[in-house]
Amino acid sequence: MISSNDFRVGVTIVIDGSVWRVVEFLHVKPGKGAAFVRTKLKNIQSGNVVERTFRAGETVAQATIEKKNMQYTYKDGDKFVFMDMDTFEESSLSSNQIGDGVKYLKEGMEANVLFWGEQVIEVELPNSVTLEIIATDPGVKGDTATGGTKPAIVETGAQIMVPLFLSVGEKIRIDTRDDKYLGRG
Repeated sequence: MISSNDFRVGVTIVIDGSVWRVVEFLHVKPGKGAAFVRTKLKNIQSGNVVERTFRAGETVAQATIEKKNMQYTYKDGDKFVFMDMDTFEESSLSSNQIGDGVKYLKEGMEANVLFWGEQVIEVELPNSVTLEIIATDPGVKGDTATGGTKPAIVETGAQIMVPLFLSVGEKIRIDTRDDKYLGRG
């Protein structure tokens, strides 16, 4: 159990059988009445964000989250198979469990998989990945780094916007959090 007075950004709690992460919190002590804690909570499984107020000192169950370093090994139908790097056990995850990061998965890539009990609640990919461009309009002499952008498809099938001077076969670094081009790989 954890007291609402101990809430911090990133703390995970269990409410109504779901795991919630504290995104924002504010301790309020009005002149009259009891103190309270105003929070913004994000449901880790569904991504929903809600605002909720707790009385000061109110206790809720704290979620015990286990983080395992796992390696993406291969795709089996519509499932993605990850191997635990410590025990070498394999786990099959669906694209819903992985989330938006599925478009950057490449065989051999390591990721942190968060478990709540036996249930996978989140997959954390590295902040940036290096991938090869497999399709884009050809670069033209005179295209500069400060010019415009064009769409490019990388080896995992994801489409991102890249500078005009890049061409097919070049390796680039991509920010997996906001799908931005970071530079050449």
